[in-house]
Amino acid sequence: MTGSGSDSVDLDELEALACRVAHDAGELLLNGWGSTLRVDTKSSSTDAVTNMDRASERLVVAAIESARPSDGLLGEEGGRRTGSSGLEWVVDPLDGTINYMYGLPGWAVSIAVGTDAAAGEDASTWQALVGVVHLPAQRTTYAARLGGGARREDAAGVRSLRPSDCTDVNQALVATGFSYAAARRRDQGAVVATLLPVIRDIRRLGAASIDLCLVADGSVDAFYESGLAPWDRAAGELIASEAGVRLTEIAAHRLGDPEPVLLASCPGVSEALEALLIAART
Repeated sequence: MTGSGSDSVDLDELEALACRVAHDAGELLLNGWGSTLRVDTKSSSTDAVTNMDRASERLVVAAIESARPSDGLLGEEGGRRTGSSGLEWVVDPLDGTINYMYGLPGWAVSIAVGTDAAAGEDASTWQALVGVVHLPAQRTTYAARLGGGARREDAAGVRSLRPSDCTDVNQALVATGFSYAAARRRDQGAVVATLLPVIRDIRRLGAASIDLCLVADGSVDAFYESGLAPWDRAAGELIASEAGVRLTEIAAHRLGDPEPVLLASCPGVSEALEALLIAART
């Protein structure tokens, strides 16, 4: 139990709800995977949203509203409600939409709940209590609660998470993601070109929530990306933090960049990667 304003919060209850809703949304998405999609665009001609993104968000919002009508909510596809409980849910109903559209398995439902209803305006004031990232196509779920560690559950069972023990940046496998704005993609590509000669390799998987979980379980050594929205990072960031990943927000003014960069890394290469990212952008 923990406190939120005048209310007592049961983390078991919150985690159970987040897991149940993420799995229900995942089943809906699996049932629609491979069907003919209605596709619209958002920030650019390559930034897609489908009818399944919206259907998943409707399911998640309805379930949370039914179970916890006093909580606030922020969803990627427009779901927004101001609550009175001091809790806010932050939802990405389909992270990895492009993967989903192309039949690739790297997509997830990401659900977090935190203690401040300001996540949409100022993520720095928001403290996650519970985070769940569910990968329906892989039948895998990552989950964490504040102060309670992080775990992965799949067909092999349940195991606790911890990042890799890599200490040599030249051997680091680093994940990243890119903006949908052409000019920013060009700049981000230049950073990758600078990093490639001095690390093991780059991975671009297409869903930030999954990238953060892969750092948490040691599948990659680090992940960095700029311009992440609250729903991109809320659940995965808690999972990474609880696993022992070092999280660093590199300020925009240090990068010569309009937006800060989130760096999630195993502790052994965090400082070296931060220095490389700053050098690559200045």
